[in-house]
Order: sequence, then C-alpha cells, then structure tokens
Amino acid sequence: MKTTKKNTKKQTSKKQTAKKPQAAKNVPAEPAKKMSGLDAAAKVLAEAGEPMNAKAIVETALAKGYWATGGKTPQGTLHAAMSREIVAKQDKSRFRKAARGMFELNR
Repeated sequence: MKTTKKNTKKQTSKKQTAKKPQAAKNVPAEPAKKMSGLDAAAKVLAEAGEPMNAKAIVETALAKGYWATGGKTPQGTLHAAMSREIVAKQDKSRFRKAARGMFELNR
C-alpha cells in the first residue's frame, strides 16, 4: 500500500510592515461649497424682491445654477425646509409666509 507524505511545515505569515505617513500632496484648493437649497432660495427671493411660491423659487434657482438636485419633487423639499426654518427660528428665520404657499424674505 502506498502512503502519501503530508506536509508538516507550518505556514509562516508575512511580516506586516508599518505604514509610513505619506507626505502632503499638492492638492489644489477646493472649489467653493455648493449652495444649499435654503441658501439658494434666500438668494432668489432677494433678487426677486417679491413673494414667490416654492416651485417658482426652485425653477429660478435651477435656471441660474444656484442649486442642483436630483430629486423628483424639489419644490416639496424646499417648501418643507423653508417651513421648518420658519417654525424653528421664528423671528430670526430668513423667510416668512406672505400668503398661502408664498414665501418672502423676513426683513
């Protein structure tokens, strides 16, 4: 009967080398941060000078490139965010309701 020879050597693990900190790379300065939806709304309302609804604010902000969104209902998102800011900050809010569905800058 033929027998097979078994490997009796233990496998040695490779030594883990300590990671060296990398030198700082010349990274160009980051471009200006993207404007948030609320910041864009404040800018649009300031330029318009009159009350606008959320849909008109979004259309203007997107057309002027102030804000980019991939959502299906950005006007709903903006309306909710502006309403939350009005409730949370009250008199210190950037916005106030001018009429049903209409927002203006809080001066």
